[in-house]
Amino acid sequence: SDCVFCRIVAGEIPATAVLSTDCAFAFLDINPLADGHTLLIPTNHAATLDDMTPEEVAAVVSQLPPLARALMAATGADGYNILQNNGSVAGQVVTHVHFHIIPRVADDGLGFRWNAGLYPEGRAAEIQAGIKAELAG
Repeated sequence: SDCVFCRIVAGEIPATAVLSTDCAFAFLDINPLADGHTLLIPTNHAATLDDMTPEEVAAVVSQLPPLARALMAATGADGYNILQNNGSVAGQVVTHVHFHIIPRVADDGLGFRWNAGLYPEGRAAEIQAGIKAELAG
């Protein structure tokens, strides 16, 4: 495979691994936003979260609580962000599902844009109906 994360899981590319299970693999990001910035990935390839079954997602995300606790203890962080992007328009650079766990401390200079807005009249109900119809199959 030419997927860099699949190659990391296969041991073809070195990584600073911190966790390995049958379903999940975690390693320190080589371009960290903060000390301890870790990536948690499924061991099997999936480009985006919606390419995975609920069971596959559950197996991977079940590793987030212990991993976050370990990162907090190891780095002395006061909090953390968990980010997961799907598709290039959403900021996904490597097309293999991955969760960023980013330890945070006060005044670390990190941040993100959160340009919240309001729905125009009727738009929220329209989207709600579309989602419910898709979920109903």
